Amino acid sequence: MSRLKKVTVFGTLCRYFSLFCKKLLNFVTMRRLLTRVIHRVLLCGRLKPAMGIEAEVHTQGQRRLVVGLGNTGMEGTRHNVGMSVLGALAARLGVADRWRGDKHVSGEVILSEVAQTHVVLLRPRLLMNINGVSVAKAAAKYGIKPEHILLVHDELDKPLGKIAIKHGGSARGHNGVRSCVDCLHTDVMPRLRVGIGRPEGQTVERHVLGRFSTEEKKVLNSVLVQSVDILLSQLSQQGSPSPSSPAGGRQAAQKTPLPLTAEPNSKT
Repeated sequence: MSRLKKVTVFGTLCRYFSLFCKKLLNFVTMRRLLTRVIHRVLLCGRLKPAMGIEAEVHTQGQRRLVVGLGNTGMEGTRHNVGMSVLGALAARLGVADRWRGDKHVSGEVILSEVAQTHVVLLRPRLLMNINGVSVAKAAAKYGIKPEHILLVHDELDKPLGKIAIKHGGSARGHNGVRSCVDCLHTDVMPRLRVGIGRPEGQTVERHVLGRFSTEEKKVLNSVLVQSVDILLSQLSQQGSPSPSSPAGGRQAAQKTPLPLTAEPNSKT
């Protein structure tokens, strides 16, 4: 009799667990579906073409868009390290005082030039989950192809101090990248992945939305310098930074490790 009760209890637990998994799956599915609906609504308006000095980006020659992914109004957090890198890049180029809001791309932009390449720097003024709306609008406004869009974002699967370039491929769970893939309808965009490490003793959400500690900031300073060096190297290259996309608008991910000097043997 007791054995029968154990079997019954086990079966009940299995049913509850199965029900929980189904509800969780439905929640995740509905959340992604809602995000896609928001993308479509925000992208349905007509785009104002580039005018005046902005139109120079449409002239002959290389055109690149560099985007620092993050949450608007949350500067200094781990999740916004991509925007921190973009700020450091603007400072290195001597244009840090040129940020200006552009409602037509839902973000802040700077127009600059690197090695005869027209460069647009973009900081979205949207939540991370819908950063792709700003990226798609800017790409359309300045006539920049997805393969010439360089995304800079935080990476949980790499410890702080590790940096790597990823040439296209899946979003790997990063909501900002997933938003860009959804809005641009392709995953060919190269990315600079800046490690922030996984949390210890706290949730992922609290970790990514938290600020760097005093000790981490010492490492971060070197990370910003190395990241800018890598971006300038990428922007100085002639031609496309990644292979052309095959039919279907997607390509296999290719990764090149770019560690800091202190750790020359790191892998992607």
